[in-house]
Amino acid sequence: MSHKILVVDDDILVLEALEELLKSSGYEVRVATRGQEALEILEKERFDLLILDVVMPKMTGFDVCCAVRKRDDEMSAVKIIMLTAKTEVPNAETRAECGCDLYLTKPIDPDRLKELIRNILEGT
Repeated sequence: MSHKILVVDDDILVLEALEELLKSSGYEVRVATRGQEALEILEKERFDLLILDVVMPKMTGFDVCCAVRKRDDEMSAVKIIMLTAKTEVPNAETRAECGCDLYLTKPIDPDRLKELIRNILEGT
């Protein structure tokens, strides 16, 4: 069974690159360009992993992450990776408030990202 991943990023080029990388690694991938769109998709589908860009208009990746963690269903425990182009990484307290499992700064080596995703999905 293939793992299902939702990737959310307002940068179309980044979104397409991540989609291609993940599909070529055997994952089933859905994409969204806005936080609200991601939440709407999550109302209809279940995922093994969310990859969220931090900086998006209207609804940030942190907003999406917090909304997912506040759900009262099994999706509240989905694994979440946050990606950002920001050079300053939020402190551990800020990341803990959000509830993400991993926080990475862009650019990230594609092979390293695939390894981290595999580790998160396999629980290693």
